[in-house]
Amino acid sequence: MDVLTEALASMRTGAPHSVRTDGHAPWAMRLPPTVGAGFHVVLHGTCWFYPFDNGTRPIELGSGDVVFVRDGAGHVLADHPDTDPEIPRPEQFITCPPVGALRLGGDGPAASLLCGNYHLDGQRPHPLLRQLPEVIHLPARPDRYPELAAAVQLLRAELDNPRIGSHGIVPALIDSLLLYILRAWVEDQPRAEATGWAAALRDPAVAPALDAMHGDPAAPWTVQSLADHAGLSRAAFARRFNAMVGEPPLAYLTRWRLTTAARLLREDDLAIEKVAVRAGYSSEFAFGKAFKREYGLAPGQYRRQARAAA
Repeated sequence: MDVLTEALASMRTGAPHSVRTDGHAPWAMRLPPTVGAGFHVVLHGTCWFYPFDNGTRPIELGSGDVVFVRDGAGHVLADHPDTDPEIPRPEQFITCPPVGALRLGGDGPAASLLCGNYHLDGQRPHPLLRQLPEVIHLPARPDRYPELAAAVQLLRAELDNPRIGSHGIVPALIDSLLLYILRAWVEDQPRAEATGWAAALRDPAVAPALDAMHGDPAAPWTVQSLADHAGLSRAAFARRFNAMVGEPPLAYLTRWRLTTAARLLREDDLAIEKVAVRAGYSSEFAFGKAFKREYGLAPGQYRRQARAAA
């Protein structure tokens, strides 16, 4: 896997939930804060989006636009910013595979959206997620985001006219949408002005080092061996990595090793000793000590709690 894919996979804790929302003017719905990251895809029509309680100006959305809400913060979707929002009631939701359905408003012009939530571990988010803007708005621009536009078009077609296979196709497209959104955002940052992870993922020195750590976290990496991958001196590499990623190379490596271990504990039945080896630890004792320092629980306790919660 590449760094972006692995970083997201390490935070995913469940399948995304989504609802097709059809609003007929006048309509406005207030969505309370949720755990994870929210997203909205405008399938047809136009509407407005604005977070509440933070003074952000409303954003007008058109057909094909995508909005990503990093922390699942509360926000409003409406036919117009002046329409009073309501919180959707349970009886307004309809079970309508492959996603749920919600109808709001009166008899005016219609807008149709796919609204959903990605379950991400908010307690220990990957630093990539922390560096994203609170809200990412990607206007419909096939010339700039061709893959994202194609995914939106496929979702629109499957939701407008469900056919054989739609129950498998739609969830897979929604899953892929998150990667398309983040890829589009990263690639949209001007190279000369990009900072942080937006720069690191495309940097000719830092990106190969990140790929090496993610590709084989158990390898006995040193700052010098990572600098060799980067094609820089040890000191120059360490400065460049720290400036972009936000922490020294070996600190990030430790974080990634323990993140990898946590994912294995949640999703795999490997013995803890084997998890320790895959995470780059020479002994189960050393691994257990490091894991408890990071997660506050011994590996076995973490596994039991994670599976009970799931």
